[in-house]
Amino acid sequence: PMLAEDKPEFPFVALLVSGGHSQLIAVRGLGRYELIGETLDDAAGEAFDKTAKMMGLPYPGGPALAALAENGNADRFRFPRPMTDRPGLDMSFSGLKTHTLVTWQQCQQTDQDRADVAAGFQKAVVETLTIKCRRAMEQTGFSRLVIAGGVGANKSLRSRLNKEGDRRGFSVFYPPFKYCTDNGAMIALAGALRLKAGETTSLAIETRARWPLEELEPIDA
Repeated sequence: PMLAEDKPEFPFVALLVSGGHSQLIAVRGLGRYELIGETLDDAAGEAFDKTAKMMGLPYPGGPALAALAENGNADRFRFPRPMTDRPGLDMSFSGLKTHTLVTWQQCQQTDQDRADVAAGFQKAVVETLTIKCRRAMEQTGFSRLVIAGGVGANKSLRSRLNKEGDRRGFSVFYPPFKYCTDNGAMIALAGALRLKAGETTSLAIETRARWPLEELEPIDA
């Protein structure tokens, strides 16, 4: 979203939702991150891909499932909204994925069944994320919600969050579609912002396979 023409100002709540992450982060500045909610198992994008695979959809599964859902009846089958019946901002998508598998196995598995299951699954994920985002906005008191990660390209999610923002009085920012899965652009921007703020390092860097956001050095800029 920071590469868009209408980029958000600090502070904001960030929903990072991709194949590897489902996190809610309170962002108060460059390097000033507080993890306030995350998935306890599968990431939302991972659940999309695995659900698509078990229904025989092509890779990448998430976009294929979302396209199929446009022709489905999202209310034909009942799907759970994981962890929305309890307080807090943590998420879980493993149980929803299993429920979807059982629902699919009990169908005749026609083309319409496939579309209806896809639509129901997508609606459950979107509503779950929307509920968690609403709670995060209420908890932080921030007025801006920023969406990042590949699932940020999901049109149903964008539509639902826009409506929620209009209803609750907060603004929602998204990456341009071309940047939703562009990790190279994301890393380049993160480096450019830190360089602009005066941060430099030598070439003697330490390779890290995992680097939690909360361990980054804050930058006063």
